[in-house]
Amino acid sequence: MTRLRVWDVPVRLFHWGMVGAVALAFYTMKTPGYPFIFPIDIHARAGYVLVGLLLFRWLWGLVGSYHARFTSFLHPPTTLFDYARRLLGGRPPSYAGHNPLGGIMVVVMMLSLSFQVISGLFLTDDIFFNAPLHGLVDRGTARTLASLHHLNANLLMVLIAGHLLALVVHRLKGERLVGAMFTGRKPLEGAPEDAPAEGAARRLASPWLALVAVLIAVLPVLWLWNA
Repeated sequence: MTRLRVWDVPVRLFHWGMVGAVALAFYTMKTPGYPFIFPIDIHARAGYVLVGLLLFRWLWGLVGSYHARFTSFLHPPTTLFDYARRLLGGRPPSYAGHNPLGGIMVVVMMLSLSFQVISGLFLTDDIFFNAPLHGLVDRGTARTLASLHHLNANLLMVLIAGHLLALVVHRLKGERLVGAMFTGRKPLEGAPEDAPAEGAARRLASPWLALVAVLIAVLPVLWLWNA
């Protein structure tokens, strides 16, 4: 068994940062929000952080390390069906990065989270809080976005539950996915299906490239935070 270096530091920081921001956003909306005096303000600021995290991940999915790129884990339908069939049969092929079903789940969750944070920028509680972009839409549009925002929050809970269930299933099958997201290394037996071809881009992207992506992602967060 080998421990293959899969997840770079930017991907791991994004993942755990997103876990923290999403947990805080749900806590401040689904509970009284103790000890925060104005939970809706904390909820909004968690959303601003998610704007930056998601913008970074979309960029890193295009220019980042090999296994961070969308091209490494988005597969044609035939591959998806074959993987699902072999997973149900108890012998799924080995993947270093996201497997075909996991890759689809990642993109669906990112799209749902992106809609959530964008729609949240237009909302108001009509009392204490107006989101930074609320003045750009009329009252009817704001109410529609608020309804979709709440519906999508429920969808996100379903997606998160599905993600956690998948972690349990893969753990029972011997894959320690959570540990790999801490260490960046994943134990594998044999060559994975998604090993980079000879001459492909380096497994780990330049830290300077990551710095540029971080700076691009931070700028809107700073503006929203102070708007």
